[in-house]
Amino acid sequence: MFRILVSDAISEEGLAPLLNAEHIEIVQKKVSEAEESLDQFDALLVRSATKVTEELLGKMKKLKIVGRAGVGVDNIDVEAATKYGVVVINAPDGNTISTAEHTFAMITALVRHIPQAHISVKSREWNRSAFVGTELYGKHLGIIGLGRIGSEVAKRARAFGMKVHVYDPFLTKARAEKIGVESCTLDEVLSVSDIITVHTPLTKETKGLLGPKNLAKTKKGVYLVNCARGGIIDEQALVSFLENGHVAGVALDVFEQEPPGDHPLLSFDNVIVTPHLGASTVEAQLNVATQVAEEVLKFLQGKPVTSSINLPTLSKEVYEKIQPFYNLAKKMGIVASQYMVEPVQEIAITYSGTVADLETTFITRSLLSGFLKPRVASTVNEVNAAMIAKERGIVFGEKFSTNSEGYANSIALTVYGEKQTFTIKGTHIPNYGDRIVHFNGFAIDFAPEGHLLYIQHHDKPGMIGQVGNILGDHQVNIATMQVGRQAAGGKAIMMLSLDKQLDDSIVEKLLEIADIETVKKIEV
Repeated sequence: MFRILVSDAISEEGLAPLLNAEHIEIVQKKVSEAEESLDQFDALLVRSATKVTEELLGKMKKLKIVGRAGVGVDNIDVEAATKYGVVVINAPDGNTISTAEHTFAMITALVRHIPQAHISVKSREWNRSAFVGTELYGKHLGIIGLGRIGSEVAKRARAFGMKVHVYDPFLTKARAEKIGVESCTLDEVLSVSDIITVHTPLTKETKGLLGPKNLAKTKKGVYLVNCARGGIIDEQALVSFLENGHVAGVALDVFEQEPPGDHPLLSFDNVIVTPHLGASTVEAQLNVATQVAEEVLKFLQGKPVTSSINLPTLSKEVYEKIQPFYNLAKKMGIVASQYMVEPVQEIAITYSGTVADLETTFITRSLLSGFLKPRVASTVNEVNAAMIAKERGIVFGEKFSTNSEGYANSIALTVYGEKQTFTIKGTHIPNYGDRIVHFNGFAIDFAPEGHLLYIQHHDKPGMIGQVGNILGDHQVNIATMQVGRQAAGGKAIMMLSLDKQLDDSIVEKLLEIADIETVKKIEV
């Protein structure tokens, strides 16, 4: 008999897969009400109200799995759950259609002035000439981020006769052709689109993506839509572009701070807003509840789950052996993904030395997870990373070698893109940590962590000094610097570890130095 605690409000219809199963007992109580029996539950189902902290996990001695009936897991300490051997799952697909439909509803309401006309008629006015709108047919829709939701928006736009232009740096030509969209650069999407909608996760790279610089590249009279995450569009910059008339209208379902309070955007008549309703449909709420209930049932029946946020349950012995390489592989994937900002076709992984004798499946999944996470809007984890790679047309495979080139263990990664190939090799040294020892053809030795700055240049005297002067002038402190070269006077690289993230303006300054070919920021 498995006992499941449902601590937040979830309908019986959503819980039906569990309620109808044998050998399962459902207890619907708040955590505070079940305090005395917490150590008797095998599973915990929550929405957003219950905070699954390390303290709570420590009390639930028999707990095997936590299910979040929704997409986000901000209320769950995933790291602590992994430490306790508890699998965390969510429902990543449950709101895809709901959010896509809401996005299109916002687009149509925006260009036809439906909310404003509604208020006018409710005020006993009949002023048709004040609400002349714009047709969608033949218009250019720009989609930034073509994940599950972006893809569904693209399908609906094509049905309306719109021309769809997509910016997604990891979109392959084959996938773009299959969906029927045009793959473009960000600047191309900004310059050609009549309407722009964003569908990316909120990351360091996407925060403020539509800021003053990029908003200035858009068409005069452009419409902007954000039903993804608050902060992707710079709200302060948006105010000025609405004031000068460059932006014709905005539809927002999300804000940087929610609720937005007395936000200046709310004073514009051509800004329509909703209170984060993307996933707020009866169907979406039922879908996420049913999906997580089915996943918990599969797990308790010993079947594999497909929406795990962390590692599947492993024995303590196996987990301790693979953990160092699991962490190293994830960092290597993160580094490679940020270096290869282009569509990728194949990922080849080679294990050498002691790591080749371990169960490498979970290590490979960790690497794929690290590589894919910056590229997709949905949750990526070790369980679904392979599936997502397949969806994106990325082939991956493992090889094993007895030649570790002097290292006790090593993981080598080769990423094949549409235009270039990238290679990286790492090793884990007990009591010293993770090291990258080869980087795209250069021998080097650096720790893959923190704020990194990669520079490729010609090997000439004074290069390090010029870089140091620019960083010093901008109050950027260098923590460490590692260099490598292929031959004297030939190509060379620097890998700097910095105390803070670098502004793009400083990167542009560095690129002005003669003989510097490439400058890339890498965050690990």
